[in-house]
Amino acid sequence: MPYNLEWTKAILQTAQELKSPVILGVSEGAGKYMTGYKTIVGMVNGMMEELNITVPVALHLDHGSYEGCLKCIEAGFSSVMFDGSHYPIAENVEKTSELVKSCHEKGMSIEAEVGAIGGEEDGVVGMGECADPNECKAIADLGVDFLAAGIGNIHGKYPANWPGLSFETLAAVKEKVGELPLVLHGGTGIPADQIKKAISLGVSKINVNTECQIAFAEATRKYIEEGKDLQGKGFDPRKLLAPGTEAIKATVKEKMELFGSVGKAE
Repeated sequence: MPYNLEWTKAILQTAQELKSPVILGVSEGAGKYMTGYKTIVGMVNGMMEELNITVPVALHLDHGSYEGCLKCIEAGFSSVMFDGSHYPIAENVEKTSELVKSCHEKGMSIEAEVGAIGGEEDGVVGMGECADPNECKAIADLGVDFLAAGIGNIHGKYPANWPGLSFETLAAVKEKVGELPLVLHGGTGIPADQIKKAISLGVSKINVNTECQIAFAEATRKYIEEGKDLQGKGFDPRKLLAPGTEAIKATVKEKMELFGSVGKAE
C-alpha cells in the first residue's frame, strides 16, 4: 500500500533488489489521502524512472467501488479490483461485466471478489465469510483476470480464536474456476504454513498491509522514544521516517521470500 513517498520507494527498491515482481495496492481511502489517483500514478511512474526500476510493477486499486474503478481506469492505473461482494450476485455480475469490458479495452487487468473478506478495509466491514464456489464460477466466467474468494480470511489483526483458512472452500473454488489466479486478502498474521498451502492450491496474489503499518509504527516509535528526534537534526522528516522505511523494506523482503516471488523477474 503506497501511502506516501517513503512506502513506495521502500517497496520498489526491495522488489528491484530481490528481482521480484510487485503489486502496489491503493485503497480508495489512501487515494483520497494522497489527493487523488493521478497524483499516485505520477509519483509511481516518476519514481520507477528515476530509480531505474526494471522489475514488473502493477499499480492496483484495492477494494474499489464501481465509481472508484472508473476513476482509476481514467487515471492510468494498470489494474483494479472491483469489490461487488456486498451486492446481490446478479448486480455484482452486471457491474463486473461492465468493468471487465472497460479494463480490457485499455489493456488493464481486473480483480473481482465473492464472499466478503472479514475485518475492516477503509470502512468496508466483512465477517470473514466463505465464498460460494458456484458464485465464484459465475464471476470468473465474466472474464476477470483474478478472483478474491473469501475463505475465512480477514483484514487487520486476526483474533486469538480465529479458526484458520478454509482450505475446503479454496479447493472447491479452484475446482470451479480452473486456472484463474486466486487472491488472498488479509495476508497479515496468517501462519506461514497456511500461506504456503494456499499458494499450492492456486493463490497467486497475497495482500499485506497491516504488517507493514505495524512495522513502520514500531520503528518510528522507537526512534522517538530514544530521543533521536531531539539529537542534532533528528527532527528532519527524512531522518524521522528512515527507521520506518527500513522496517517496511525488511517486512516486504520477508514476505517476498515466503511467497516465492524472489528472482521471478530475472
